Amino acid sequence: MIILGLNLGHDSSATILVNNKVKASCEQERYNKIKHTNDFPIEAIRDCLKISKINFKEIDIISVGFLPMKYIKELYLKTAVEDENRIKFLIDDIERIKKVYNIENLIRLKLRYKKKIEFNDHHLCHLASAYYPSGLEPTLLVSYDGLGEFESGYFAIGKKNKISIIHKENKYPNSLGLIYAAVTFFLGWKINYDEGIIMGLAPYGNPKQNIPGFKKTYIEVFRDIIQYKSGLDYIINKNYISYHKQRNTWVGDEFLKIFGKRRLFKNKLTIHHKNIAAALQLRVEEVVLKQLRYLQKKYKYKSLGISGGVGLNCSLNGKIHNSGLFKNIFVQPASGDAGLSYGTAILSYLRNKKVNKLGLFKNQNFYLGSSFKNTDILKTLNKFKKRLNFFKSNNIFKDTSLQLNSGNIIGWFQGSSEFGPRALGNRSIICKPFPKKMKDHLNKNVKFREEFRPFAPAIIDNYREQYFQLNQRSDHMLIASKIKSKMKKKVEAIVHIDDTCRVQTVTKNSNERFYKLLTEFNYLTNIPVLLNTSFNVKGQPIVNNPEDAIKCFLKYKIDLLAIGDYLVSKKLK
Repeated sequence: MIILGLNLGHDSSATILVNNKVKASCEQERYNKIKHTNDFPIEAIRDCLKISKINFKEIDIISVGFLPMKYIKELYLKTAVEDENRIKFLIDDIERIKKVYNIENLIRLKLRYKKKIEFNDHHLCHLASAYYPSGLEPTLLVSYDGLGEFESGYFAIGKKNKISIIHKENKYPNSLGLIYAAVTFFLGWKINYDEGIIMGLAPYGNPKQNIPGFKKTYIEVFRDIIQYKSGLDYIINKNYISYHKQRNTWVGDEFLKIFGKRRLFKNKLTIHHKNIAAALQLRVEEVVLKQLRYLQKKYKYKSLGISGGVGLNCSLNGKIHNSGLFKNIFVQPASGDAGLSYGTAILSYLRNKKVNKLGLFKNQNFYLGSSFKNTDILKTLNKFKKRLNFFKSNNIFKDTSLQLNSGNIIGWFQGSSEFGPRALGNRSIICKPFPKKMKDHLNKNVKFREEFRPFAPAIIDNYREQYFQLNQRSDHMLIASKIKSKMKKKVEAIVHIDDTCRVQTVTKNSNERFYKLLTEFNYLTNIPVLLNTSFNVKGQPIVNNPEDAIKCFLKYKIDLLAIGDYLVSKKLK
């Protein structure tokens, strides 16, 4: 059985499942160059077919990670009946509603497809995308998101190939994802886009400071905004929000009364803004940890699978790890909506095939995108030969390590592209993790990012506990952990202001070529760590093919490019 999984909302994506194996997963943004795009993923589909060596006519089922009719009924029709303010919302969104209603027709038209199309529940797809590849058995499962069809999160148990929902009562507008988006908007960044920036800003603030002109602290107000009730229930105080009444305002009158005018991106970033970010992050962590303590006490499971857009909050994941509630944590690398195509494909397979064997879908390898042979790479290099010097290395790992040790910043383009927003050593910009000024140089001159944003360390897994307070592997760079104080000076460029690091552990099995590079660098420097950031600049998707990589390399202050077995430099003008 061959299934094409699709996500057709923001972060649109495609996945090909052949029997019990995911063969390819690709994100449309890598092709149309629009970050978090909601364009129909036609190029992602084509590349998935190419990678999987599948003809489109062989597809048995197209599976979509969304229930259109549930979305229309719950989010628009029922809310309009209950609240007359929502009638205008419905009228204003009529074109969006029409588009959702016609999703099946759109798929058939775009793909000329006449066979079976299935639709699966948004949050169930998130849960499936974490449970089945994790191999954890049995396990608690959580999905925290902005919004599915109407719910903002599910809690479940994964056991014997089945997902049993135990709670789905956190519903719109009560959403940790949406309140995070609302504060992102208030602080001057883009919603569904820049939430990670707020996470990086939070450690610079103090949530326990008093708000100027008020007797309450920042965290006290955020405890009023996000109110934990009991068990798994919380609400968002509607006095502080407006996203449930109208688009493009996000925060309500009470929020503006207390925190002042919305910051525009061009305006100065003050301690007030940092304190808001800090209070938001702390309150989300408080609520999630209360929910997880409740779950662990009730069900006693020692494993946890995390998915949904909030799952990309590595600071939160670090707090979950540090809580000691769970022995094993698996965070789906494409936790955001891109991962829906992965989850829905598996759910449709299980609906149509009887599966008895446990761990059948276990696969923590998320290098599921396009790859290129040296012959393909050479053809592309030759197109740019007037501007490039290059040679084929006999040992790309040793040659690259020597250049890294000399202080060069290198574009590292190898193997298959990663599924999800983190570059995990195949589409990466890398450099040595010291001195501290490497971070500032990268942010200012290479990535063009805010100066406060941190970079991640990639480390050989065998050395993990020497450097970090991390007692499990973290192959997908989604758990922040404290660095051990005696190691901090060795790798200062990858340490955030709160002494945390978003660690990526690397083994020979998880990524052999990246492991070899780290091993060579360790041999030269006695430091088994590299600074690893995504091969792109702010506002652009990660590079996807050799031409993308070469153009990015030529345009920005990257010193060398290691692409396949070729080491590339720029010709002097």
